[in-house]
Amino acid sequence: MTGDLFTETEDHDDAPQASQNPARRRHTPLAVRMRPRTLDEVVGQQHLLKEGSPLRVLTEGTTGPAGASSVILYGPPGTGKTTIAHVVARGGTRKFVELSAIRAGVKDVRQVMDQALEDRDLRSLTTVLFLDEIHRFNKAQQDALLPGVENGWVILIAATTENPSFSVVAPLLSRSLLLTLTSLTRNDLGGLIDRALESERGLGGAFGLDTDAREHMLRVCGGDARRVLTTLEAAAAVARGRDSEQIGVDDAQQAADFAVQRYDKDGDQHYDVISAFIKSLRGSDVDAALHYLARMIVAGEDPRFIARRLVIAAGEEVAMADPSALQTAVAAADAVQRIGMPEARILLAQATVHIATAPKSNASYKALDAAIADVRAGSGNSVPPHLRDSHYAGAPRLGHGQEYVYAHDQPHHVAMQQYPPDDLVGVDYYSPTQNGNERSVGERLHRLRSIVRGTNS
Repeated sequence: MTGDLFTETEDHDDAPQASQNPARRRHTPLAVRMRPRTLDEVVGQQHLLKEGSPLRVLTEGTTGPAGASSVILYGPPGTGKTTIAHVVARGGTRKFVELSAIRAGVKDVRQVMDQALEDRDLRSLTTVLFLDEIHRFNKAQQDALLPGVENGWVILIAATTENPSFSVVAPLLSRSLLLTLTSLTRNDLGGLIDRALESERGLGGAFGLDTDAREHMLRVCGGDARRVLTTLEAAAAVARGRDSEQIGVDDAQQAADFAVQRYDKDGDQHYDVISAFIKSLRGSDVDAALHYLARMIVAGEDPRFIARRLVIAAGEEVAMADPSALQTAVAAADAVQRIGMPEARILLAQATVHIATAPKSNASYKALDAAIADVRAGSGNSVPPHLRDSHYAGAPRLGHGQEYVYAHDQPHHVAMQQYPPDDLVGVDYYSPTQNGNERSVGERLHRLRSIVRGTNS
């Protein structure tokens, strides 16, 4: 085992500052040292790297049948967005400029655009602009990119972890190709670990890796290449600290003792996980519902938000098939407000299990939606006179309330009389299912309708 395993001794084109500064070079992270230099070295994302693909055209500097296009790379962290941009920077004869949306402003963008226009007109040079985390740019900043992208002064490569449909302005989105990157598979990451262990740019074959340690790294990295390499580097440092050339599971666990949840409280993960949660409740998969509940809790989602969704699900998915589900959900929501986390998770779990395992029916809200549709279509004329308000002096002269039959004076407390407007007599909105409590509701409803409408035989 040598003493410079974590020292980067090779100068990299993509790290000129490091090559000039030995101190910086010594501390170059493994994830940076192992960054691919060609598209063929890129792990995963093969659906974007086929021959003639926009990324191939950009990297190889060819024009293609329609020329090089600006692209927006959308995907989770650690899936290769920045790596692909740096590979493009190495290819072709184009000028490469990199900006970070965290630091750059409108002035910086305009400077790049002015220089790109000058380079195009005076030097016949096309500028490739890589903009990381474009979702952090506001509308004015993104609008500043439009002239250059539309007129071909620059070829934009923008990276984002947030859904471009919500985070990128429509004019810029329409002028770019949207390329979606996916989380890396275990095979992808396993190959990356093997490469980093053996490569001279990595750990140079100085360490072995136990199978259990490898499995732990693959389990906690969440499909993130940067995280798995960072964990490998940290685990190697732990092993080195105990004078060992073999990375064991204890070393890996010290480097990363739990899986970091990829979750953003106002982005895709927030909406995707809650959507999966609700659909699991609806589908009566209690185990999946508990999984998504756990993901939200571990990620620090607001428990009041979860509780509100449970109340809605109780009414929307269960309703009259088990009316007590709504009571459980409302009680849980009230208790969450009073108690807070971490104990509130117990109540959220109870409501989740109740709703997921309850018989399902959406008949109630479907009935209301049908009634709303009729109202909006103009159905439903005047309220029948005998149902109108009769608690004022002139009401009898108008015939209001006359011939009204008081239901409590009738057998079974049900009166035969017309309740809906004339044009809706006989219209049935509510159709109970045969699930749970709603089966008995359906039987009772049939008798009620026959009495009220006078069709009882």
